[in-house]
Amino acid sequence: MLKPLSQYLTEQAAPDRLRQLILAVADACRDIGHAVNTSALDGVQGALNQENVQGEVQKQLDVIANDMMLEEKRWGGVDGQGLVAALVSEEMEEIYPLKGGEFLLVFDPIDGSSNVDVNGVVGTIFSILKAPVGKVTEADVLQSGRHQVAAGYAIYGPQTTLVLTIGKGVSAFSLDQKSGDWLMTVPAMTIPATTREFAINMSNHRHWAAPVRRYIDECLAGKTGPRGADFNMRWLASMVGDVHRVLTRGGIFMYPVDSRKGIGKLRLMYEANPIAFLIEQAGGVATDGVNPILDIAPEALHQRVGVVLGSREEVERVTAYHKEG
Repeated sequence: MLKPLSQYLTEQAAPDRLRQLILAVADACRDIGHAVNTSALDGVQGALNQENVQGEVQKQLDVIANDMMLEEKRWGGVDGQGLVAALVSEEMEEIYPLKGGEFLLVFDPIDGSSNVDVNGVVGTIFSILKAPVGKVTEADVLQSGRHQVAAGYAIYGPQTTLVLTIGKGVSAFSLDQKSGDWLMTVPAMTIPATTREFAINMSNHRHWAAPVRRYIDECLAGKTGPRGADFNMRWLASMVGDVHRVLTRGGIFMYPVDSRKGIGKLRLMYEANPIAFLIEQAGGVATDGVNPILDIAPEALHQRVGVVLGSREEVERVTAYHKEG
């Protein structure tokens, strides 16, 4: 019999209120997944005539999923005293304070939303931090990734899957569509130290720094090149989709700093940090090209960062190329 998420959290000795919060997040992901699955039937695909705080055109599902996460009844806890002191979303410029609660919930409600209209993979990414006592300010949220007490993502693909860490490894749970329960399907996800697969948006090749171009060009050279091996390339335009493949069978995922703006595209707080926590817990490495992502001190809620993560040997090779200049 497959183990339910609630049983797993109990066996892992997750503190009661953290356990309640993770179960509430899982329920929200289940509801968002249903909204994604029925979006064509409900006529909520396509873009809105507005942009989010990132300057990106919002999809209808971006707003719908964000509103689902803002439903305060989700975060009351079994005693109604509150689990979350503030919510922080990719879709909102400022923090969203709630009454009570010892945690901060940081999230990207729909990662890869451009994929919805073409029936591609999308997901929800979340990070849980400890909240201070009293009123929460933006400065309280700006904690490095090392301070995360839990993180994960839900991926809405052929199966709806929740991938979770509470700092004791990484486990995956599949949604039983009949019962609505999350059941453990992968007890311990482990990334192979080295593989021959990479994920990157090749259309940006001309905008990468020399170390990134060197690494990718060597992969593309195949058996006759300096690596002496053929590589496969994959790119889903959805971080959760590409990361899920890395967690499942290894490889490297890269969204490096772009010379056009001098910054990365992915957001530190609600994309890079939670995914980096998962990658490290699964035995991989996650950097901005040189430095561990989890060690970066955030300066703003929507700060962007370069991302290179996955199998240890491949990420360390990219880091070495950066240090060589």
